[in-house]
Amino acid sequence: MFAFLDIILLLITLAISLAIIVPLTGVLVRFRSNYNPKGLRLDPEGDVQAHTGPVVQSYFAMMQRVYRIEKWEGLYKGLMPTAFSTLVVTAFIVTFLDTKPRHGAYKAPEAGILGTLVYSLAMMLISLPTAVLTYRSITTPHKLSYFNISQSLRVLLTPTERKKPWTIYLTPGLLAAEVLHVGLVVLALGPLHRLLLPSLAKSKPSLSDISPIRMAIYFATVIMSTIFLAPLEVIATRLAIQRNHESPEYNSVSQEVDGDAEDVPIYGTDEDVIGLRNEADPYLGLVDCGKRIIDEEGLPALYRAWWITLLGGLASAFA
Repeated sequence: MFAFLDIILLLITLAISLAIIVPLTGVLVRFRSNYNPKGLRLDPEGDVQAHTGPVVQSYFAMMQRVYRIEKWEGLYKGLMPTAFSTLVVTAFIVTFLDTKPRHGAYKAPEAGILGTLVYSLAMMLISLPTAVLTYRSITTPHKLSYFNISQSLRVLLTPTERKKPWTIYLTPGLLAAEVLHVGLVVLALGPLHRLLLPSLAKSKPSLSDISPIRMAIYFATVIMSTIFLAPLEVIATRLAIQRNHESPEYNSVSQEVDGDAEDVPIYGTDEDVIGLRNEADPYLGLVDCGKRIIDEEGLPALYRAWWITLLGGLASAFA
């Protein structure tokens, strides 16, 4: 069991981590969610419709835009669901899995490839609802209360999702994207990491134990994996903010259902931080989402902030 000082230290560490990660994650989610078609498109009535939403070409341009329009309050949107998810997952890990600190952090227990896969899928399923709420709270134009949970849920979830919460898991393509992402990391990068860099599994690895050639091979593999992982992350982000309604034709990516957000204020500006895809024409699944992003916005849209995915993969070599 943790001593009192260990718990205090852990809470302080989590608070510092959230203070840094929440704004960076918020910018990333908005950058990948922003709908920016490359040409004219037809509306549901068949008329030509010009896109008038924001055109943001880089991660840092999105960061500047968020701060300019919504200030610090906008950068910390999604704080509460992120904090809640982090506390629940951390408490679960340290309470039931008896993990030990390594490299200054707590991580999943060593359990072989199959055990790690089961563990990773379980943690993904546990955290998926809060991840969806986090993404939607980041992309909504409404000012959500930090503590009025009922009001926030009325804005972020449709009546169908509030009545049947499990429909979040049935969001077309979302679960498939998450499972594929977990599978690639656990079944491909994980075994390769243990094969090429076994010395980094030690509690105190030294530079003399690391083979530069093996390190280079692993880094090259991580770079190649980014080709597949980055699009999956963009697709998962788009699908997470796509809400589920009883009728498929109203499967909305809009952040409002008539009547649900009437009394919730929006940020005091007529300029939206990001544009969202027309709610009357939702993505129908993983493949459909990828194809439509390429057709409507171009292949580069699938690789928005790819370098963040790459940096995460490279950093995993030392995790």
